[in-house]
Amino acid sequence: MESTGGPYLNTAAVTSPVGIARLLQMMFGCTTFSLVAHQGGFSAAYGTFCMFVWTFCFAVTVFIITCEFTHLHSCLSISWGNFTAAFAMLATLMSVTAAVIYPLYFVQLGCYPIGCEVRDFRIAASVFAGLLFVAYATEVFLTRAKPGQVTSYMATVSGLLKIVQAFVACIIFGALVNDSQHSKYVAMQWCVAVYSFCFVVTVVVVAFSVTGKTALLWFPFERSVVVYTFGAVLLYVSAAVIWPVFCFDSKYGSPRRPGLCAKGRCPWDSQLVIAIFTYVNLLLYVVDLAYSQRIRFVSHL
Repeated sequence: MESTGGPYLNTAAVTSPVGIARLLQMMFGCTTFSLVAHQGGFSAAYGTFCMFVWTFCFAVTVFIITCEFTHLHSCLSISWGNFTAAFAMLATLMSVTAAVIYPLYFVQLGCYPIGCEVRDFRIAASVFAGLLFVAYATEVFLTRAKPGQVTSYMATVSGLLKIVQAFVACIIFGALVNDSQHSKYVAMQWCVAVYSFCFVVTVVVVAFSVTGKTALLWFPFERSVVVYTFGAVLLYVSAAVIWPVFCFDSKYGSPRRPGLCAKGRCPWDSQLVIAIFTYVNLLLYVVDLAYSQRIRFVSHL
């Protein structure tokens, strides 16, 4: 964005559509975690995760607004366009997750036993959490790559999908550690290796794009990413076949949820979550592969 407020301040950072969306993000985020901290309350890992999401996103958004308003981002040795696009997509995913989790676990219609005041604060926090998600999704919509536009890689469909793929992999890892019995068979361990390998390489691709170091590599980065995406599709196809067989086939696992399985601590539930998100990530990698044929990497934006 060009500076309209003199040589030192960039007023477009707060007056452009993207700037307004970021100001709303800052306002909604601050309001959400303030309502929860003041009276709404939170507990256990779910509540802690929601508070982390809101405070983390608020802090990074303030940092982005400050850097763009003062032009300090030009002093950072990163690709600013890639960084802001990647964060906006990550914040969208994190905020929608928190916007679902918090009301699901902490909001109730009745006042007993928490009291009407606490209930009202929790409902208000849930509303602002939803507005926060809309604000981040709006930024992704505004900054995404348009057809024929030269832009940062992370703003393209392929770049945004990289963030979603890594986020879905984190959900899979969460289910894996929740007593999924993934060490029961060697074939299931292969699936874990697939999830881990693809997650690590995807994070490396994002890291190189955000740091703007792709041009310094001795090999063609864009071609390597396409080759990797094709390999990831093949690896996820194998996992999408192997995991359900060794979890839900009667010869190795259970096609139905055991009746005596405790809620929240049932390996079958974790295995089902992993199976579902394996197919989700497979679809994401297929779409990524299709779009990666049509883009060009720009490392310096």
